[in-house]
Amino acid sequence: MATQRTTATTRTGRRQDNPALSESRRISAELNTLIGPAAAGDSRAISDLLRLIHPLVYRYCRSRMGNTAHLQVTADDVVQEVMLATVHAIPRYREQGKSFLAFVYGIAANKVADAFRRAQTHPVYPTDHMPDTASLAAGPEERALVSERQRATRQLMRVLAPVHREVLVMRIILGWTAAETADAIGTSPGVVRVMQHRALNKLRAELKVAS
Repeated sequence: MATQRTTATTRTGRRQDNPALSESRRISAELNTLIGPAAAGDSRAISDLLRLIHPLVYRYCRSRMGNTAHLQVTADDVVQEVMLATVHAIPRYREQGKSFLAFVYGIAANKVADAFRRAQTHPVYPTDHMPDTASLAAGPEERALVSERQRATRQLMRVLAPVHREVLVMRIILGWTAAETADAIGTSPGVVRVMQHRALNKLRAELKVAS
């Protein structure tokens, strides 16, 4: 697909940068510039760094968490936890072969997992917004089916290695290119495609066993 290519060829034969990938690289480059001063305690650098990662973390958490009615926290709450944890972790960050953005997504993945673990231990059954009158919206049966499908999907995803889950979320749910995903997790687009292929094959095998 054209959206999965780093560049596109125009009718005149020129190759044009993929805007989404260019934006991802711009953000990664800015983060790499800011992380040094931020780790040294520069408040302006920390503020600029948080401004850059906030929309990415928000999109990631919303995509991973979906409907949060059964959780004790909302996606917005988890985003705030991620941002706070990032601030505390900045002085300890070392590149170690992966980008700062990959480091942030690792924090986000842990916070999302924590939210789901809390939900399993202390489930929430919201009643605050029950309507007083009949509604044409989905009824209890339909909502139960949707909730069950979401639960089954989360259960199925648990058979995957954490990094494979992250790749599927970024590639399929967020719609990122292989190159954008590679930038985020600190690897190459080719490795991302291999991980995606293996993860999907694993899920297909699990579905066959379940059926």
